[in-house]
Amino acid sequence: MSAPWSADDLRLLDAADELEISVKSRDGAQRGWTPIWVVGAGGQVYVRTWYRRDTGWFGQALRSRRARIRVPGLEVDVIVEDVGDASSDVTGDVDAAYLTKYDGGAGSMVTSTAAGTTLRLNRE
Repeated sequence: MSAPWSADDLRLLDAADELEISVKSRDGAQRGWTPIWVVGAGGQVYVRTWYRRDTGWFGQALRSRRARIRVPGLEVDVIVEDVGDASSDVTGDVDAAYLTKYDGGAGSMVTSTAAGTTLRLNRE
């Protein structure tokens, strides 16, 4: 069961240029930390990749559905939810969040390929 993100959590995540994610393997072992861009939209937290859907941290996250994330002031366990096939409302909101947060420099993160890799991170 997931808990909602607090206003403070969302503020810390929004203030961070990147978060670090450490995917948990099926046996619960923690893997190394990987920095990735993060955005918030509608009180939810999202990450994407623009390549390698089946390998690397992203492929591991899809298989295990569990990770730990950290930004300055916050380190929590999350449940990883694949929403890459979500409604266009979710995709559009996440696209807008990437473009706003990264000042238009998120071009590769707002392609249809990247949108198909959208993960929602739900706080445990």
